[in-house]
Amino acid sequence: MKSGYSYVKDTFEKHEKDYQTPHWYRGIEYRKGRSIQRVDRPTKIHRARTLGYKAKQGYMIVRARIRKGGMHKVRPKRGRKPRAMGVSKYTTGKNLQWIAEERVQSKYPNLQILNSYKIYSDGRHWYYEVILVDPNHPVIKSDAKINWICDPSHTKRVTRGLTSAGKRARGLRKKGWGSEKTRPSIRANKGRGK
Repeated sequence: MKSGYSYVKDTFEKHEKDYQTPHWYRGIEYRKGRSIQRVDRPTKIHRARTLGYKAKQGYMIVRARIRKGGMHKVRPKRGRKPRAMGVSKYTTGKNLQWIAEERVQSKYPNLQILNSYKIYSDGRHWYYEVILVDPNHPVIKSDAKINWICDPSHTKRVTRGLTSAGKRARGLRKKGWGSEKTRPSIRANKGRGK
């Protein structure tokens, strides 16, 4: 017996990506919009609900756009060894989903980021929907399942890598052998043994 959200998920995963399909029109709409834009409701309701979203006061959905690729550098005109050019193979050490969440956090500093998920990609950009929660809203404060986010220890949790995307970038998905130097953090373990 499948749930209703399972059928919604199947619909999204099997949607057509051809010319003039809803998915195709959605991409046009996203490209015309702003890089950080508030939306009325989640595009993927099954994914949002899995990550903690509820259709009640105090929750908000924001769509974020971020360009694909690494840290693009301008190539020096002359006077470098090829290995010292500093152009290619430079990365931020973060995944782009985490960076998108941080940009949304700077746009809405009074809200806390709960989670995010990918909704679309084209040749140039990734598009994510970010779930935000207002920790000062009375509905959130009275909800026993989410009022943990009202505690001051969870302030700006995205900038400390405490969201799901942040934990993934910090290597905290892995446990046991081979992951000894990821906890409590990579910087805390820097220079500790070889």
